[in-house]
Amino acid sequence: MPSRRPASLPDALTSPLHIALAALVLFTFTACSNTGRVVTTDYGTLEDGRTAHLFTLKNKQGTVARLTDFGATLVSLETADRDGKTADITIGYDTLEGWVNDGSYMGVTAGRYGNRIAKGKFTLDGKTFTLATNNDPNHLHGGNEGFGKKLWSAEPIEKEEGSGVVFTYVSPDGEEGYPGELTSKVTYFLDNKNQLYVIFEAETTKPTVINLVHHTYWNLTGDARQTILDHELRLNADGYVPTDATGIPNAGIQPVEGTPMDFRKHRRIGDRINNDHVQLKNGLGYDHCWAVNGEPGTMRLAAELYDPESGRWMQIETDQPGIQFYTGNYMDGSVTGKGGVKQNHRTGLCLETQVHPDSPNQPELSNAVLRPGQTYKHTMVHRFGAK
Repeated sequence: MPSRRPASLPDALTSPLHIALAALVLFTFTACSNTGRVVTTDYGTLEDGRTAHLFTLKNKQGTVARLTDFGATLVSLETADRDGKTADITIGYDTLEGWVNDGSYMGVTAGRYGNRIAKGKFTLDGKTFTLATNNDPNHLHGGNEGFGKKLWSAEPIEKEEGSGVVFTYVSPDGEEGYPGELTSKVTYFLDNKNQLYVIFEAETTKPTVINLVHHTYWNLTGDARQTILDHELRLNADGYVPTDATGIPNAGIQPVEGTPMDFRKHRRIGDRINNDHVQLKNGLGYDHCWAVNGEPGTMRLAAELYDPESGRWMQIETDQPGIQFYTGNYMDGSVTGKGGVKQNHRTGLCLETQVHPDSPNQPELSNAVLRPGQTYKHTMVHRFGAK
């Protein structure tokens, strides 16, 4: 598997709140419009009458990414295996209705705070804020109606090196209990080197907490009927964050050495997932955050994933302090996904770069506070290939 770093981020995607995008040509959404490398179509109508859209990106290598403005969601990612056969390597739904009814945050932008906040409370500058406890007894992924259930505004972008979409959502002061009006932007950008950038930025009018998270469920086989247990994973992390039975950190950052949490070398995911270890019992498998080696705020390798059957591999780089690895432990076959296939146990996995869970209450883990005049930034890069 290649170990080289991805190419530099496109200049227009790295400026605060994408100021450079103002110089780009504006695109008008129609029932079906073709803007070169971004095709925009209607994706369905929400209960309130608003229309959601589907955006299709295709690069010179034949990789196709589809996005929707409902939840700023990655709908699908089609890439080739070692024999050149292309398949969708994400778990999700065929129609807008599936995403509307989804309870697993598949492909969405989770926010304002992805992951858990203990007992739905945090204190900031001496004031306590109360949030929904939608993951009893804790707050999860932004509350009863997080960012994954919002219709974002969208602006397709096109550059020489690829194409993408910038999604924007303005969260009112007090929404889901969070302080401050928060303006969030999420850029998806697929380049011709098979790199998918996901770039988050946000600004607030009051001190608040934030952890915008990309939540795709991956299955590199391209066959949603197969589990991810034969995938091989490497995490660039010497430490992880143990949790209690409700998913809240309870011991700071601990070494992975000598535990089934050690993925410093490529390991088959299924090898130790059922071990008699308290952390695997707490998470019903892997559902933990690892502390990515290196300096937070700098781009560095976080994870490498490989499927021996198809030959497909994926690398993830990030500037965040942590990466949550989740093995679809709550998928139980009760939901039907793409192509009429049941979303069965452990047929998808998540690799979510982020700050550590419950950081608003445990700032020694990582900083989750955003203040007026600051810009929240979070970049993750997915690289795809086959061998």
